[in-house]
Amino acid sequence: MSQLRPAIVLLLVLTLLTGAVYPLLTTGLAQWWFPSQANGSLIEQDGAVRGSEQIGQAFNQPGHFWGRPSATGDAPYNALASSGSNLAGSNPALDRAVAERVAALRAANPQAPKAVPVELVTASASGLDPDISPEAALWQAPRIAAARNMALKDVEALIVRHTERPLLPFVGEETVNVLRLNLALDDLQ
Repeated sequence: MSQLRPAIVLLLVLTLLTGAVYPLLTTGLAQWWFPSQANGSLIEQDGAVRGSEQIGQAFNQPGHFWGRPSATGDAPYNALASSGSNLAGSNPALDRAVAERVAALRAANPQAPKAVPVELVTASASGLDPDISPEAALWQAPRIAAARNMALKDVEALIVRHTERPLLPFVGEETVNVLRLNLALDDLQ
């Protein structure tokens, strides 16, 4: 009995510390130091939330840039079902899916170069990737320019302005956030 009381007190103290104090402290610090990231990196426009910088969206209109394919469950870019396709590179189902995506992209982008950037036909590990490479955005530029009746050089300049570069050149790659780029396109018109 003499050992039971300290064990129960220690259980209650540690439960209070790890179950209440620590989560409240870290949440408060996150809200104070990184409010945007702590609240989902939401992008607001005209008082309405348009999406998150961290989660891709399904764009399929000819006048918008398209992101990476999503492999999430029943609906594309479903954050509740984040996962990759789990198909090995040797799987015939992956080969068929990539071939279908390549054919669809070439049909929608007849002015683009023949080689389709790999990230436009393969899903990311999470299935939610919001970014593409500048090369993938530039590959789509002729379609965007034609659909929006814009000069190709203006679309390319917009891509360059929205290209995010890594802090150090040897750490990471240049990326373009598809949602931000599409919102900038919509603002031009």
